[in-house]
Amino acid sequence: MLTGFREAFTLIIGGDSQLMEIVLLSLRVSGIALALSTIIGIPLGALLGLARFRGRRLSVALVYTGMAFPPVVIGLFVYLMLSRSGVLGGLNIAWMPRLFTPEAMIVAQVIIAFPLVAGFTMAAVQGVDPALRLQVQSLGASRWQTTWAILDEARVGVIAAVVAGFGGIISEVGAVMLVGGNIEGQTRVLTTAIVLETNKGNFGLAMALGVILLSMAFTTNFIILRLQGRSFDE
Repeated sequence: MLTGFREAFTLIIGGDSQLMEIVLLSLRVSGIALALSTIIGIPLGALLGLARFRGRRLSVALVYTGMAFPPVVIGLFVYLMLSRSGVLGGLNIAWMPRLFTPEAMIVAQVIIAFPLVAGFTMAAVQGVDPALRLQVQSLGASRWQTTWAILDEARVGVIAAVVAGFGGIISEVGAVMLVGGNIEGQTRVLTTAIVLETNKGNFGLAMALGVILLSMAFTTNFIILRLQGRSFDE
């Protein structure tokens, strides 16, 4: 084990090319997925938290269900949709993501992350004092201005929602394994590479990848705690 740790830190400090390629692809896929999830999730969460409309309860239930949905099932769903015999894959549209590509992995991660972003955003805006909304509206603010004011007041919770979305996808393995295929140099990301290298007995690289992934997870949780005004001393 000590030998594995030494090799792992040697790879990290030395900037091993294979290691960096996996890390950069992981950040690219998860970064794009998080950006798309944020664009979809924050407006949806604000709508569910502030508006009252027919079907809202069902929409909220679907968001909560999505927050707890097994990622591997989402991966299976995307696989079936994008396969050549699937509903979307069979359309042969040029811009449609193909299986075993980073784009397919992004689609799966967006479906995983946006319910998290939407759900936590909804909770954040619902926690804002209702008096603020009345006060802003009494000053003649439009609906969009009122929504923006509430989101600004709930910005800590909204940022935490985005961070939680990132944490949910950067450490996911089942969905990206199904739709990405773990192809070297093309779709191999941190989690799938750890599984592969462990099975191959290449514990040095696997542990190096694990250290990086754990560092990302720790950073994500640290940011959430700081945004909530807490510290590890409490």
